[in-house]
Amino acid sequence: MEERNVGRVVPESWGLRKEVHMASVAVETRKGFTPGKIAGLQLRNRIIRAGCFEGMCEGGSCSDLLIEHHRAVAKGGTAMTTVAYCSVSEEGRAYGHEMWVRKEILPDLRRLTDAVHKEGAAVSVQLGHCGYFASKADTGFQPMGASRKFNLFRISFPKVMTEADINKVRDQFVQSALLAREAGFDAFEIHCGHGYLLAQFLSPYTNHRTDIYGGSLENRMRFPASVVKAVREAMGPAFPVMVKMNMTDGIKGGIEIEDAVAIAKRFEAEGASALVPSCGFTSKTPFMMLRGNVPTLEFVAADKSFMRRFGLLFFGRFMVQEYHYNDLFLMQDALKIVKAVKIPVVLVGGVCSVNDLETAMSAGFEFVEIGRAIIKDPDIVNKWQKGEAMASDCDHCNRCVAVMNGGPVYCVCNTKGPLKRRFQPEGWPGTRRA
Repeated sequence: MEERNVGRVVPESWGLRKEVHMASVAVETRKGFTPGKIAGLQLRNRIIRAGCFEGMCEGGSCSDLLIEHHRAVAKGGTAMTTVAYCSVSEEGRAYGHEMWVRKEILPDLRRLTDAVHKEGAAVSVQLGHCGYFASKADTGFQPMGASRKFNLFRISFPKVMTEADINKVRDQFVQSALLAREAGFDAFEIHCGHGYLLAQFLSPYTNHRTDIYGGSLENRMRFPASVVKAVREAMGPAFPVMVKMNMTDGIKGGIEIEDAVAIAKRFEAEGASALVPSCGFTSKTPFMMLRGNVPTLEFVAADKSFMRRFGLLFFGRFMVQEYHYNDLFLMQDALKIVKAVKIPVVLVGGVCSVNDLETAMSAGFEFVEIGRAIIKDPDIVNKWQKGEAMASDCDHCNRCVAVMNGGPVYCVCNTKGPLKRRFQPEGWPGTRRA
């Protein structure tokens, strides 16, 4: 195996050496490519395909396209691939091409898990509920949320959840987890971030309740923590139950990192096997979790709603904030979660090279999640491990994010070429050190 000398400068504030040198280390022996364990699940390396929405579940079902997508990711060397946003109920979906768990689709889900397993990888499913982001036009149900908070994403107010609603949704998480395990999934990722239902209870921005589920952080944690606990009790001690959570909502009056540290400790106490710290709020700061270009025109072309298309076309650049992209852009805050818990913490956000992977491992992360780089090249992990490539050439144009709203996700750069830019931002593949 060819040996390479790869260095990368990282901010001193991360508490790491200013220069991470990996000279004279064969690629395949680095920690990122060694086996790792989450609860009772052994994984062949430390790289997980992030729960990036695929847009391949028309009618809320598991399609052949979805199966092939995740089979290709597994063949490409990823240790575990995550089937993104699978709703625990029909009414919890934001789009008609989002999947929801039910007995009728178990045979197709079994085909998906079997296909991934044959390629030597594990497969996780991201379980969630959109709450007040849910689409009445697609589901036929009135969206519901923690409080009567206007939702700009749907131009509507939600139904305020009652105790009975809360108990019902908690049971739906448990039943969905049981069905998913029956379908052959190796792990779950409970979605408690990005402003979805469980995050709507955690965030003071959306939770204005005056009962036992609102007010103090302890009260706001009550429902999400009870979901994690209930799923853990249903699965037993060895099954991996991961939790995706926000470190910040990116909005005034939302969750901040100090709250997130307490939330992380609570999830650990209730039985979480690993945590995936993220950020951003879907209706307010959606590109905080992505960084890079905001593809406004592509969003307009992909959206089926005339009102949203009109709003995006004329007001999109004022409504959707652009965030500068840097490699490992969530690392600094995520290290605070690492220090607060004993369970594995998974770094997501800007892991785009072998060097980034090893920097994360050296910092104390047990795993990383990668989204856009794997969408661009499902074989990227194999290429990294063999030393055939040292960095992804994903340019973070985010056009893949736009196309997934209207249909199957794919890398637009692979078909239409890279985005033409007036300047090259720091961290762009043309300037990334590799």
